[in-house]
Amino acid sequence: RDAFSECSSLKQISIPSSVTSIGKGAFCSCSSLIRITIPDSVTMIREGTFSKCSSLEEIILPSSLTTIGGNAFFKCSSLKQIEIPSYVTYIGQNAFEGCKSLEQIKIPPSVVEINDYTFRGCSSMELIEITSLIANIGKFAFSECKKLRSISIPNSVEEIGKFAFSECVSLTQVKLSNSLILIGDHAFNGCSSLLQIDVPSSIQSIEGYTFEGCSS
Repeated sequence: RDAFSECSSLKQISIPSSVTSIGKGAFCSCSSLIRITIPDSVTMIREGTFSKCSSLEEIILPSSLTTIGGNAFFKCSSLKQIEIPSYVTYIGQNAFEGCKSLEQIKIPPSVVEINDYTFRGCSSMELIEITSLIANIGKFAFSECKKLRSISIPNSVEEIGKFAFSECVSLTQVKLSNSLILIGDHAFNGCSSLLQIDVPSSIQSIEGYTFEGCSS
């Protein structure tokens, strides 16, 4: 745990294939770390492993990976792209929050839930592809993704959490799930470019201020 935390001059590291687990916060605040490759022997990235690695531009995740812990890449502000392996089933809260250079993300079919704050503040995010059988989108999950123009929410989704897409100021098109039951309060608050949204007949509850500030 915290093995290399705050090693501010560390630029790169080679992890041997004998490593099967990387502890919590292992590389937290390694502010000069630019790139890293994680070997196939690793199946889990724990909480806060690469949190605040502000210079991290490239990370290659192993195909064996199943879990990305909470805050794993929190405020990795230079990270432009990352490929989530097809066996990942869990992505924790705040995992990619504040990754303001991240331009696109594809969530594989193995993931069953988008947790709270997962992609909040990814202000360069232009493309989100959700291919999984997700049932819920957590609160603030995609809040402040300011370059996101459109989103298609798969038909498996039943609930959109509060503030989930709030302040997505470039969002013009949203395709909602036809199984949607609940849209949380302020879910699309401040989506000032949103032109039209078709609410499905399955909906049972639209909470307060859901579309507040949708001025277009």
